[in-house]
Amino acid sequence: MKKITIAIDGFSSTGKSTIAKQLAKALGYIYVDTGAMYRAVTLFAIRNDFTSEENLENVEGLVSSLSEIHLKFKYNADVGFAEMYLNEENVEKEIRTLEVSKLVSPVAVIEEIREKLVDIQKKMGEDKGIVMDGRDIGTVVFPEAELKIFMTASADKRAYRRYKELLDRGEKVSYEDVLQNVEKRDHIDSTRAVSPLRKAADAIEFDNSDMGLEEQFERMYNFALRIIEKQ
Repeated sequence: MKKITIAIDGFSSTGKSTIAKQLAKALGYIYVDTGAMYRAVTLFAIRNDFTSEENLENVEGLVSSLSEIHLKFKYNADVGFAEMYLNEENVEKEIRTLEVSKLVSPVAVIEEIREKLVDIQKKMGEDKGIVMDGRDIGTVVFPEAELKIFMTASADKRAYRRYKELLDRGEKVSYEDVLQNVEKRDHIDSTRAVSPLRKAADAIEFDNSDMGLEEQFERMYNFALRIIEKQ
């Protein structure tokens, strides 16, 4: 049975990574969280004082340091998925903080950064059998993907999910701050000049505002099986 490429795009906190991990595991495919790659670059920017609390202040400095940024996914059998490594350091937990979330969209709009990461992503998917999620997977990275899914949900539902997730990790955050961050990221991601977030013409739109994880997985898994069987 031939393998396919599955591209999952959508707004922040729609559960793209969760469903992508489930699909990859069920199909025996490779899972790639492209958001983790942009978050790792953002963490690098924070650590090297290229940012302020709310903004990326030194774009030129970050771009000139791209050759110093080495990203790698390493599979962790204990958690069941590949974790993000920045310059050989496991940064999976650090990149999920609200501090990084506030700055990842401004970092992700930079053309030189997108070119570097998209090139890496395309190479990862050369042999198919991959589930990749992000903002421009079905439109830029894999425009020929056999299955494209565009995930969406109301901003308040997405913010509440993210808020609960951060609280469970021990972060002290307010729901209002999380909602503001979600709405700000939506605007930046959708209006940026380079690879803006948009639904591919042939993508399946998937609104999970009122849907549980089990139902989401079953529906998406069936989408994938139908396409795989036609190959």
